[in-house]
Amino acid sequence: MTELIFKELSYKITGLIFEIYNLIGSGQSEKLYGDALAEILNREKIKFKRELYFPIKINDKVIKKQYFDFIIDDKIVIELKANDKYYKQACSQLFKYLKSCNLQLGIIYRFSNEGVRVKRIPNYY
Repeated sequence: MTELIFKELSYKITGLIFEIYNLIGSGQSEKLYGDALAEILNREKIKFKRELYFPIKINDKVIKKQYFDFIIDDKIVIELKANDKYYKQACSQLFKYLKSCNLQLGIIYRFSNEGVRVKRIPNYY
């Protein structure tokens, strides 16, 4: 059986995400969820960077600029979604980012009327 990557830290982050959902619910903007997460990460004294730039290139030419929401403790990439729009595209792009940056774990959190949906994207390569 495969061990969960960064188990304690990822569980901690997920708990904070559920705290945000319990405070402000669904139907809010991704920016508001991001602002709330940044505030709570600061409160918990967890290192993070926000709005990570990831250029999509063909033949060394940038054809699109992509940004991911957070990287936590230089280990876990976090992407926040306020709905299911572009969800599959976000999963694919996050996996490519993990591979190109040699990072092991990304997590996408979707805030919906039914609660928070969590998608762990490991990079075992």
